[in-house]
Amino acid sequence: MAASGPKQYLKIGGKPMLRHAIDAFLFSELIAHTYVVVSADDPVIDSVVPSHGVTVLRCGGATRMETVRNALAALAGTLRENDWVLVHDAARPGLDEALIEKLITNTGEHPVGGLLALPVVDTVKRSIAGEVGTVSREGMWLAQTPQMFRYKLLRDALDFVSNAARDPRQVTDDASAVEALGLSPQLVEGHPRNMKVTLPGDVRIAEMYLATAQPELL
Repeated sequence: MAASGPKQYLKIGGKPMLRHAIDAFLFSELIAHTYVVVSADDPVIDSVVPSHGVTVLRCGGATRMETVRNALAALAGTLRENDWVLVHDAARPGLDEALIEKLITNTGEHPVGGLLALPVVDTVKRSIAGEVGTVSREGMWLAQTPQMFRYKLLRDALDFVSNAARDPRQVTDDASAVEALGLSPQLVEGHPRNMKVTLPGDVRIAEMYLATAQPELL
């Protein structure tokens, strides 16, 4: 991102990227509470979170998987086994309450859980050691977040892949951990506005999607 600090605090449309994501959950009447997980020494988060509806957990880890595991462990006395947990990336500021409702509505009765995703529409190429080939896009989806699973199932899945001594970099989302248990989560079609801001040029695209966003909660 060529940024001087963590990208989740870069301003998009006048406010930090993370705050856009937080506000989406606060606007949703289907969300009971929102937790933001950061490192223990994060000096910025207190100036970003709103004054209500959000709890900051200072237990972030070295990897995404470790961060989620630490957060779930911290919530062991708060959440019940069958409570639904939605995990979202701070780098996706385009999430809105309509997408949250769509995910919850379409996943609520599923025995495993689900995630927002987009079907692949472009031709897919694979390049390995200079050799290029075409990969069938049939049945291919691009995973987004939030990803929604029962508290115990998600915790068990993350514990399983961790104890299996897998490279944590291979567990790039919560669904891949659940899949490692032999389970298949449901794919719920998301929206391009829920893009992940990864490169400097993505900021302008995100701002275009956010141009009609709702006002910030106080």
